[in-house]
Amino acid sequence: MFRKIGPGILVAAAFVGPGTITVCTLAGVHFGYSLLWAVLVSIVATIVLQEMAGRIGVLTQKGLMDVVKQEIGSPLVRKVVIALVLLAILVGNAAYEAGNIGGATLGLEGIMGQGFISKFYPAFIGLAAFLLLWFSGYKTLEKVFVGLVGLMGLCFLLAAIMTGPSLLEIGKNMFVPSLPQGSLLTIVALVGTTVVPYNLFLHASLVKEKWNSKDDLKTAKWDTIISIALGGLVSMAILITAASASLTDVTGIMDLATGLEPLFGKSAVYFIAAGLLAAGVTSAMTAPLAAAFVASSCLGWKNGMKDIRFKLVWMAILFVGVLFLSFDIQPIKVIQFAQVANGMVLPIMAILLLWIVNRVSVMGEYRNKLFQNFLGFAIVLFSIFLGIRSILKVIGVF
Repeated sequence: MFRKIGPGILVAAAFVGPGTITVCTLAGVHFGYSLLWAVLVSIVATIVLQEMAGRIGVLTQKGLMDVVKQEIGSPLVRKVVIALVLLAILVGNAAYEAGNIGGATLGLEGIMGQGFISKFYPAFIGLAAFLLLWFSGYKTLEKVFVGLVGLMGLCFLLAAIMTGPSLLEIGKNMFVPSLPQGSLLTIVALVGTTVVPYNLFLHASLVKEKWNSKDDLKTAKWDTIISIALGGLVSMAILITAASASLTDVTGIMDLATGLEPLFGKSAVYFIAAGLLAAGVTSAMTAPLAAAFVASSCLGWKNGMKDIRFKLVWMAILFVGVLFLSFDIQPIKVIQFAQVANGMVLPIMAILLLWIVNRVSVMGEYRNKLFQNFLGFAIVLFSIFLGIRSILKVIGVF
């Protein structure tokens, strides 16, 4: 089973980044176990959408935007959609890359300590990501990500077990939804950090690197389910750790590690720091990779990951992330714009995805079934709400 795991693990690595870790930590600290159901819902939504994207990639052997361009008849609409997606993904990923490298830097500081050399941690992490992306083919990257996600999962699961959580409370709150006072935005954040638009592009592009036949659809489906479920398990473990530790003054993941130290010794800090480092590095690699796949698909580049233009795109995204961190530039304004762009592109991409996956000309007998469409439309409605919330929050209305 684990030999067959492939592109799905990169998707899991992409959404379990420093942002997800921080949101899950704060959810656990402020609301205990009560928002575990929101993590479960977000994982189900991610599996549904990513399975559709993966199915499109395997059957068409094209990137998602290649298929969208092919199916949109109006040249004007096609250009507007391409421009919107390209702008949103490139700018959004460049902004969030700083957060990914920043998270990895915090993890490295937790393991190696702070000092003069810690100023160079972002550059070290950026260089490591560059070397892996430049010299590795898809198969090598896959193995690297399996190892890093495995490390991340092990660290956070061990941290959760160490806190001695209540299994009865976990089960109850996972399957019985509740809305504690003041929790709405946290619920939206939990879903928003998991159902990520650029992962749809990433998944559709990566599956064709591994599979090329409709006979592989079942394997691709289980790869998606298993990998994303494992990522969801990591998210839940972080929330459970934060909830079980009975902490109150926590603003981020390393505060959680420091808070656990008196209870469980220095090992707790190392577990969480190593997990955060792995999460930051994997997300720091997948965000540039996804941006490059989107650019390649939108602009019609044909040579895949070996194309020099493809490499230039991911290098630019990686460079921007390191630049923000190395010179203490606070990318708040850029991230705010990225939130608006993300809020706009998520419902649009969910609708486009549903449209494509229901077209007989593209999917034939493998188009969506009724239940898949029901789930898909429910996710679209929520993504529209999420998009409106993101935009209104940034302009200060909500």
